[in-house]
Amino acid sequence: MNRQELVQLIRDRRSYLCIGLDTDIHKIPKHLLSHPDPMFAFNKAIIDATKDLCVSYKINTAFYECQGIRGWESLQRTVEYIPKEIFTIADAKRGDIGNTSSYYAKTFYETYGFDSVTVAPYMGRDSVQPFLEFHEKWAIVLGLTSNAGSADFQMLPLKNEKLYENVMRTAASWGSPDNMMFVVGATQASAVADIRKILPDSFFLVPGVGAQGGSLKDISEKGMNKEVGLLVNASRAVIYAGNDEKFADDARAAAQQLQKEMAGYL
Repeated sequence: MNRQELVQLIRDRRSYLCIGLDTDIHKIPKHLLSHPDPMFAFNKAIIDATKDLCVSYKINTAFYECQGIRGWESLQRTVEYIPKEIFTIADAKRGDIGNTSSYYAKTFYETYGFDSVTVAPYMGRDSVQPFLEFHEKWAIVLGLTSNAGSADFQMLPLKNEKLYENVMRTAASWGSPDNMMFVVGATQASAVADIRKILPDSFFLVPGVGAQGGSLKDISEKGMNKEVGLLVNASRAVIYAGNDEKFADDARAAAQQLQKEMAGYL
């Protein structure tokens, strides 16, 4: 998916909602456990209930990898089931020396068909560059994250800026706003306006709204640009809104509430 298609989808749906399919086999409704592929059955129901309200699905690969081959099969079925017009994110946080990164990129872009992959920039340009060499695919670079440990390194002061600002400014020079996004945690709303000055045209993937306590209002007011430039992710707050046989209806209600709020900010 290219930038123009993503922006148009956001405008058409009046939504910049990304739903995280962080599907925990221990948290899905018990009645699904007898299904041959419980994780896919859960994801299918969530997708069916929310696909008209969101513009993106983010799959955190850890929840699938830990299940071995069955988990990878569930992941593949899920990606294939997501409607093609919806932007897909492999939340894999990869980043290694160039040749290894090339194969990580092939894994998620070609083997599984994702539109984008989250990547860690710590090893520098040659660890990210392979993810930028695929047509209409996106690298989503970790910038300022929402976890408490982000202060350990990301907030370290340099001469004229913090480390995360230097990382994001430098990484932006490796690609363009057409093939690179940045992760900016919703719990870091006070920094979003400053980050937007550094990266006026880039899309931000914003986790941390909902269960982690981030404010959709703050992020929207401080982070939006002329093309919206935001994909705001909600995972647990949507997919685990209910835990009985009506779980998909509850997920839809939670997603609908977020989409309605987003439409107001647009």
